[in-house]
Amino acid sequence: MKQSSVVDLLLLLLAIALLATPAFSDLVLSKVERRIDVTSQIARVTKTLKVVNSGSESVSEFALTFPKFLGNNLAYLSVAPSEGKGKSKRTLVNLSVREADQKGLPDSISVYSVALPKPLSKGDTLTLEVVAAFTNVLQPFPEKITQGEIHLVMLQESAQYLSPYAVESQSLSIKLPNARIESYTKFENTKLQGSELKYGPYKNLQSYSYSPIVVHFESKAAFAVAEKLVREIEVSHWGNVQVTENYNVVHRGAQLKGEFSRLDFQARPNPRGASAFRHLLARLPPRAHSIYYRDDIGNISTSEMKSDSKKTELLIEPRFPLFGGWKTFFTIGYGLPLTDFLFASEGKRFLNISFGSPILDLVTEKLIVQVVLPEGSKDISVTTPFAVKQSQEIKYSHLDIAGRPVVVLEKNNVVPDHNQHIQVYYKFSNINLLSEPLMLISGFFILFITCIIYTRADISISKSSPSYLAKLQWDEVLATLQEVQSIVQKCLATHDKLEASLRDLSRTGDIQTCKAARKSTDSLLKDLSKELKPLLGFLQSFPSASHISPKVEELVVKEKELQEKLMAKHTTVVEGYEKKSSGRDIENRIASQQQKIIALRQEIEDLLEFIDEI
Repeated sequence: MKQSSVVDLLLLLLAIALLATPAFSDLVLSKVERRIDVTSQIARVTKTLKVVNSGSESVSEFALTFPKFLGNNLAYLSVAPSEGKGKSKRTLVNLSVREADQKGLPDSISVYSVALPKPLSKGDTLTLEVVAAFTNVLQPFPEKITQGEIHLVMLQESAQYLSPYAVESQSLSIKLPNARIESYTKFENTKLQGSELKYGPYKNLQSYSYSPIVVHFESKAAFAVAEKLVREIEVSHWGNVQVTENYNVVHRGAQLKGEFSRLDFQARPNPRGASAFRHLLARLPPRAHSIYYRDDIGNISTSEMKSDSKKTELLIEPRFPLFGGWKTFFTIGYGLPLTDFLFASEGKRFLNISFGSPILDLVTEKLIVQVVLPEGSKDISVTTPFAVKQSQEIKYSHLDIAGRPVVVLEKNNVVPDHNQHIQVYYKFSNINLLSEPLMLISGFFILFITCIIYTRADISISKSSPSYLAKLQWDEVLATLQEVQSIVQKCLATHDKLEASLRDLSRTGDIQTCKAARKSTDSLLKDLSKELKPLLGFLQSFPSASHISPKVEELVVKEKELQEKLMAKHTTVVEGYEKKSSGRDIENRIASQQQKIIALRQEIEDLLEFIDEI
């Protein structure tokens, strides 16, 4: 316990410094009862202070002090006067509390000033109920443990109440999670009864009395901390309030040391995973509906919901057990009936809804609440029971024109005690409810009218317009070009048949068959040539075809020249066979003709490709 020894020394120095600090006033605490609850990760301190004015002047303020290491982790503080005793005891409205000026006081304490409901005169008595919640004061010790080890934490406090006023009688009670306690500081009048540790009563304590204690005990509580929580509350005047909560949760207990064994955890979850938490409990409003629980992967089915007339409980089980240092991200969403949360007052509407997370015993390091109001809302104001950072934004959604106003509330170090109701006031005209339906109706009306006009109106180009006539002429030009292409392709096919007859001649030596093929080819080519002449004249008559007709004329000329070369080649080959010349001699005689035929054929192919692109 070397660490605790150092802490004790520091606290002793603190006590010495405090004892030298003067009292605030002549107030005396005739009786102080302190109760510290550490059954969860949050240390909740409840104090009952009986204040007596023993001076000659009335007092209107009361000072609360905390050690600095506790004051830095103070998440929630409320002070209220109480009346009566026992079952008839009742607590009145909370008093105003502010952080006081520490001028003349040591830096090792935090001071808060409480405004009394009325000045306390000489000899008068007032009983105050103080509730404080602290985070990060239960420190894991040891800081790292294996999967099978128990989770131990350490609490540092004072057996005597730190106050700037003298205390006539004081007692302290610490409620622990269970009876398993490793060690605790022992003084006179110290009693351990089961899971409750008691110190005192102590009599006649001077102002700033301080007696440090350290309690080392087992805690099975879920040290679940939301590093960031974004709650979006969207108000729809069509009858629904949609709540979406995005959580970034980490286990802030002792970190896991070594490897995690799923087999050991499944077989013996209690001894082999005591430091992990497997589920969280969210307490939603009673008429919550359309509830979902998902993460980035998708919907998480390992959840359970129970509801009755007073509440709706959602048992959230992450995809994996969370050990110390492990994180998880998930989203909870649900709808609420508008009539349960929206009210009217003095010409304004106001949303009355809880501020914090519905998850029990969750500590939130940074909470952002976004209240999305309907489009057209104005004169917006917010009422909160504690200080928060406020701002406004604009959010655009479907069918929005000007956007929806968004009230953004931010607060750090939030605990379940902050889960109180806030009120968002705004003005909204019911006429704005008709804007989106009218937009939809108008949109469909315009669509139907457009379809009717399109189907019934004649939007074709006038047949007498120059553009229409030019289009007709161009269509005729294209049709003529296609005919020219078709005739030339037929000519080329006829040429191929003539070449085939020569190959058959070299194979069979049948001269008469070859001459008959020549005769039929001549007749077919003459007919095709007659078909080309009127097409050429037709193209030349159109000004729009002036850049095309030269190419077509060149194509016809090249094809005619190719016919002549093929005929000359055919005549030479047939004569050679009639004179019974050798095959080599015939090839030598037609070699020059064959080269010209190949070149002409390539030129014709290029011209056809040019026309095809047009």
